[in-house]
Amino acid sequence: MHRLLKALGSPEKRLPPVIHIAGTNGKGSVTATMRAILEASGKRCHVYTSPHLVSFNERIRIGTTGEFVSDPQLFKALNVCEDANGGEEITFFEITTAAAFWLFAENPADVLLLEVGLGGRLDATNVIDAPLVSVITPISMDHEKYLGDRLADIAAEKAAIIKQGCPAVVAPQEDEVLKVIEREAARKRAPLQRFGQDFTAVPDQGRLAFQDDDGLFDLPMPSLIGNHQIINAGMAIAAVKAAGLWPGEQVAAKGLKAINWPGRLQPLMHGPLIDKCPVGSEVWLDGGHNPGAGVTIAAFMGEQEERAPRPLYMISGMLTTKDPVGFFRPFEGLVRHVATVPITTTNNGRDPFELADFARVAGLEATPFATVEAAISDIVACAAKDGEAPRILICGSLYLAGEILAANGMPPR
Repeated sequence: MHRLLKALGSPEKRLPPVIHIAGTNGKGSVTATMRAILEASGKRCHVYTSPHLVSFNERIRIGTTGEFVSDPQLFKALNVCEDANGGEEITFFEITTAAAFWLFAENPADVLLLEVGLGGRLDATNVIDAPLVSVITPISMDHEKYLGDRLADIAAEKAAIIKQGCPAVVAPQEDEVLKVIEREAARKRAPLQRFGQDFTAVPDQGRLAFQDDDGLFDLPMPSLIGNHQIINAGMAIAAVKAAGLWPGEQVAAKGLKAINWPGRLQPLMHGPLIDKCPVGSEVWLDGGHNPGAGVTIAAFMGEQEERAPRPLYMISGMLTTKDPVGFFRPFEGLVRHVATVPITTTNNGRDPFELADFARVAGLEATPFATVEAAISDIVACAAKDGEAPRILICGSLYLAGEILAANGMPPR
């Protein structure tokens, strides 16, 4: 990255102030919430996230327009980077990150929300010397092949985005994870803001109560669904404050009501795929794909079952790099049946027959299907026997979530 960026004229040194975000779960939601708050205050935000759902352009949002990068802009940036690279060895994520940096440097904005791709220490984004703030969302087991098979090792990789003297905001963590982060922050003399110790966010009579040393803020609940989004909103608020960009309660309230982040506990209400589901079905889409996400999604589905009981059917596809048993296990006793399906937009998708075996190991009944449509047809037949409209959860991969959104005619904004 340093070699290529130097050949490009060091665009990383010409970026607007950066908020750098790492973690296992919630990075995208925290980033989307920060963007909503900052844009409500009139700030122009460059945003870099990954992976995308439907189109690669979603990874790069240009603050000058507030829109995803256009095809001509992206084409030009990638050509510039290819020329500068001169045929040297480079990974896909490295050259696309370099292209994003070049675009961000060429277009004015007030702040860059920069999401880590994988880990932190060796991630292509970790070339920023002095971010406004480093944000670390909840850390759990994921990408063990690259980050290590112990939680403390993974935490060390992600904590490496903390920079000398720059503040850091940290989500609730396992004790062993928090110790690693605290040790790294102390070594870098980085002021640390910890959820539950230095600030907190809790639901209060249908509102969001955020409290830190500055006092208590009465805010609306975030527009994203699920109790975990309360933590994500609290993280976003604390990060914006630590960055010195807090716009005040009224403006922040406007932002919290305008968050847009598709594929995360997203209810699907209409579209071609929904038309194939049993009449009256409740359909949810989530791209969560690791054990931590499984716990969060299962907890939400359990709350929905208490609110309005329905038979719950899962349609799931996963990558070969993920832990399917760890993901499925929290759903034991909650899901009536799992339909496993292939992921067609990557060569790294797990075979549905193999995935069904993993679901059974986790204590779930499972059947493999060749397509999502075939899985839906089976749910239709089961619903006809039950005489009850089902609740359908489509989950296990952001790639699968993207395929569903594309097939259902609902590309993300």
